[in-house]
Amino acid sequence: MPSNPITPVLPPAKPTAGHRWVKLVLELGPLAVFFAVNAATSKTHGLYPATAAFMVATAVALIASWLLLRRVPIMPLVSGAVVLVFGSLTLILQDELFIKLKPTIVNSLFGTVLIGGLFFGRSLLGVVFDSVFDLDAAGWRSLTLRWGLFFFVLAGINEVVWRNFSTDTWVWFKVFGIMPITFVFALAQIPLIQRHAIEPVGDGDV
Repeated sequence: MPSNPITPVLPPAKPTAGHRWVKLVLELGPLAVFFAVNAATSKTHGLYPATAAFMVATAVALIASWLLLRRVPIMPLVSGAVVLVFGSLTLILQDELFIKLKPTIVNSLFGTVLIGGLFFGRSLLGVVFDSVFDLDAAGWRSLTLRWGLFFFVLAGINEVVWRNFSTDTWVWFKVFGIMPITFVFALAQIPLIQRHAIEPVGDGDV
């Protein structure tokens, strides 16, 4: 491993509260569509209508993100690309395996990018997550390592669920299980963020 210190990647300008809500809706919307269509059609048509709807909703969300925010964050972009590729394979080959592998591949990819970046002396968490906070180098390194390992944990959980439970259970867990787990993990990182946060430089007393 290089001896040079970890070089943090500074996050972009902080989005407004309105932009955060738009991003949240655009990121969760396709999952909501996936769950709703699967609930309505899974007993008669399997996962295929939900997969098609998920692909369309994902494409719409990416386009809407560009039109409304004039940018598409890296994480939704990569995830959306995998959805479109593996969703297409699912529909063309009529094999649900491909769409079930999507979370494993996406989470493994992000885990590899984050931890691999640390190996080369780069903390890429600010880029991957479109982060809205500023940390010192040690903070970025610790947080990047934690999230990198967490992504691998999510990949492992997805493998356990789709291999051992029904498709409906997998869909339910994908929509209603992964998000709470991620939210709890993110909350657990607050003490680390607070310890390593860089205070903004003021103008000083006049």
